[in-house]
Amino acid sequence: MYVCSCFGVTEKQVKAHADAGACTPRQIASACKAGTDCGSCVRRIQAILGRGNCPRRDLLDQGMPALTAETVTELGEAA
Repeated sequence: MYVCSCFGVTEKQVKAHADAGACTPRQIASACKAGTDCGSCVRRIQAILGRGNCPRRDLLDQGMPALTAETVTELGEAA
């Protein structure tokens, strides 16, 4: 099911980015552009992310990126 029709991003892709460490809609947007055009999917992305623990919260708290370029590339190839 598509979450972002502007960029053709699926729920599966959003979940994969979240599993890789994206904790916020902004981080999802950085990873795959979802939510950066019309914005109508941002609430759906928030719902998918939920309020659970972020697996890379410690990195974020230290000011380090939650997603590395390698992780984003791997996720893009998996989609």
